[in-house]
Amino acid sequence: MTQRLITHLRHVDLAVPDYEGQLDFYTNTWGLTAEHSDTGLTFLAAEGSPEQYVVRLRESADKRIDLISFGVATPADVDTLAQQVAADGVTLVHEPTDLQTPGGGYGFRFFDNEGRTVEISADVAVRQHRPIEEGESIPVRLSHVVINSADPEGTRAFYEKHLAFALSDTLVHPHMGEMMWFMRVNSWHHSMAIARCPHPSLHHASFELRGIDEYMRGTGRLLRAGVEKIWGPGRHKAGNNTFSYFLDPNGNTMEYTTELEQIDEDTWHPHLYDFTDPEVSDQWGTANQMNEFVAKKSFNDPDTGLFVAPPV
Repeated sequence: MTQRLITHLRHVDLAVPDYEGQLDFYTNTWGLTAEHSDTGLTFLAAEGSPEQYVVRLRESADKRIDLISFGVATPADVDTLAQQVAADGVTLVHEPTDLQTPGGGYGFRFFDNEGRTVEISADVAVRQHRPIEEGESIPVRLSHVVINSADPEGTRAFYEKHLAFALSDTLVHPHMGEMMWFMRVNSWHHSMAIARCPHPSLHHASFELRGIDEYMRGTGRLLRAGVEKIWGPGRHKAGNNTFSYFLDPNGNTMEYTTELEQIDEDTWHPHLYDFTDPEVSDQWGTANQMNEFVAKKSFNDPDTGLFVAPPV
């Protein structure tokens, strides 16, 4: 098995047509901090995170995931991974080089099996961050990213083979089979998950809040602001984390969560969870029912940026 060199999820970069609406949503409603802005481009930080930014927002006629970024420990690890994926026939967007994004660092980019752009980096400067206060209902960090895939088995195999992701749990349906795979790169239950979908797209991006009280305050704040809630509040069985899903101005799903499970990787055995069991979807029983209409909201629009490197 490939040695795991990836240490953590850094950021997700999105391109959207309604840039101003999205920027207003992220800063004035969702609770991120805009930094390093340029025309049609903003890097958004979470106040509790050492990452320079957790979301990069770009104005574009095409709605897409620009890239998903993961960290490694050293520049040597960047070089090792770049050599390994290139030797396996993976298409590099660019070779390892000094990065020109906030915090600098050293990294490379490549296309995954379905054409998403992935970045691997090291030596990015740590952002000055702070403890989130009691009652403060803003994101502490980017928790995880879930992607929709038209070939989820192939996508899972790609990330296991090339980046040494490990399977934590799988959601299954008694008639449709396996539907979602929770993948980890460290002791967090998942940093990425893969959902079966008719097309590749963003399923959702999830942001960790300080605790249950802050999570509920944040959920209520968005409801009062009139943001469309898709599903929640509740607590999943896979990952044992809380969930409240909302639609942003461009139709992407964003999640507030807290208490994502940390596991002992040496003893963990993946579960198969039947998500038609109400306890699997929501242990609390407080969320609205998961049905086909709720599920289709998270199918999102087909990603228009596959196998096309973002300009930044």
